[in-house]
Amino acid sequence: MVLLQLDPFLNELTSMFEHSNEKGSVWVTLKRSSLKSKVHRNKMATAGETIEYRCLIRATDGKKTISTSVGAKDHQRFQASYATILKAHMTALKKRERKDKKKAAEGDKKEGAAKKPKRV
Repeated sequence: MVLLQLDPFLNELTSMFEHSNEKGSVWVTLKRSSLKSKVHRNKMATAGETIEYRCLIRATDGKKTISTSVGAKDHQRFQASYATILKAHMTALKKRERKDKKKAAEGDKKEGAAKKPKRV
């Protein structure tokens, strides 16, 4: 798996969403990473050096996997672009079924009256 730059990653992510529009899913995972081995991190910690953590982002559609790493400087720009892509391609989601408020309120009143015993 090769780390892509930010713009090519966003372009590939867009094409993944377009290919899976009718059928399929795209999984995106984000995790904190320093992109250094554990041994190297331990050496840096004992030497007193600060470890710069980045955000590792992976996306897969089951066949193809892409990834990128985002630093603190580029985080705002990446997040804005990522949000735009998600908003544009989340059209296949089903709308949530909502109960009518009056029917729901009446149903709750009936259930509450049946459960409470009357005091004599």
